[in-house]
Amino acid sequence: MNIWVNEQIDPSGIIHACIASCDEEQANSCHESFENNLSQQQKLDGWIARLRIVKSWDEVPVNALKLN
Repeated sequence: MNIWVNEQIDPSGIIHACIASCDEEQANSCHESFENNLSQQQKLDGWIARLRIVKSWDEVPVNALKLN
């Protein structure tokens, strides 16, 4: 099973927002939203929106919003 994990990460590596989903389309939409919600200044400062795939819910950060 693939689980898509969307994360907004600050320059020091702290995750500020995280949403996990089994639905690829929903995950891609969320990633686009995360990207668009970063200001130009945040991007210049080193903030990133990352989309990654994991195989188990055990690999999803505990603070994530988990969508089925």
